[in-house]
Amino acid sequence: MVGTMRKNRSELPPQLLPTKNRHVNSSKFVYTADTSLVSYVPKKTKHVVLISTLHRDGRICGLEHQKPEILMDYNASKGGVDNLDKLVSAYSCKRRTLRWPLVIFFDMLDISAYNAFVIWMALNPEWNRGKLQRRRLFLEELGKALVKPQILRRQHVPRTSASAATVRRIQENNAGAPSTQPTEPPSAEPEVAAGSNKKKRCEVCGPKTDRKTQYTCIKCKKYICNTHTVKLCHSCVE
Repeated sequence: MVGTMRKNRSELPPQLLPTKNRHVNSSKFVYTADTSLVSYVPKKTKHVVLISTLHRDGRICGLEHQKPEILMDYNASKGGVDNLDKLVSAYSCKRRTLRWPLVIFFDMLDISAYNAFVIWMALNPEWNRGKLQRRRLFLEELGKALVKPQILRRQHVPRTSASAATVRRIQENNAGAPSTQPTEPPSAEPEVAAGSNKKKRCEVCGPKTDRKTQYTCIKCKKYICNTHTVKLCHSCVE
């Protein structure tokens, strides 16, 4: 395996750091039992550090630039990786996170989705021929195919109106959808009245308190404030 290293100057061995005495196209090597590390100076004030578990000696290419063999092998094989990274970045599911397992998971999803697109086009070369952005269309269909079984098995629609409309539409259009119609999830929490900016006086507090609220009871639809609201967990309301 050959790879580049991005480290702080303080983390590198002193003999690998660029100095004024380092000549252009010069290389310095450091070895361990199973790893080789090279520092190459392509031009002044710049150096490239590579680590390899494949190479065991400090061979130098005989060309004018005097690049080490580790760097030549890396340049010869990096094209596929860089090209895949460029293609994946166009349609990516990555999100900012501080958890490194999620970073790996996002990469797995992106690469798997692109591999699936390549296999699909190899098996179905006429699919959407003549259309632009066929990969985007494929990813949309792939996403729908992955979530559709989960939507069909839902017993309750989501709370938000947009999500609820999507679930109902998919379940109604699917011929194999369960006969049981989705129902609103039971809850003891108040609902936001239609038109969330609209507020009225709490009907339990009375006119003397004059406490305004935008929440209504899920049964009688009366306006109620947080003081007269009872909250239960999901296990108690089901």
